[in-house]
Amino acid sequence: MDARITLITLGVADLGRSISFYRDGLGLPMMDGPEGVAFFETRGTRLSLYPREKLAEDAQVPAEGSGFRGFALAHNVGSPEEVDATLQQAVDAGATLKKLGQKVFWGGYSGYFSDPDGFLWEVAWNPHMEFE
Repeated sequence: MDARITLITLGVADLGRSISFYRDGLGLPMMDGPEGVAFFETRGTRLSLYPREKLAEDAQVPAEGSGFRGFALAHNVGSPEEVDATLQQAVDAGATLKKLGQKVFWGGYSGYFSDPDGFLWEVAWNPHMEFE
């Protein structure tokens, strides 16, 4: 297998609200696509938003479920100050702050927010890796 992640699709409760959060609040550039689904261009991986019920139907799994989903999306930035600024931008856009930016055990600095559907996002600065 040629390992690469090209698209992450989030099953959302309210597509319009989520589009507003990611496009208007966080400033992600939205791509053209079919009605009923939203695509955003990011560096290296695209983000897709699709109604939760329809995504579950497509995967042929139940749509119910809540709580911790067992994963977090990550956005890496160039400094601890950028972590704090990005967390604040997300909160200003309607996110819920879950963890203030702080020094972490692996030598970096990170914090967490959750989007309107509860998906966790880590915002991190890693001194051992460079991200554009």
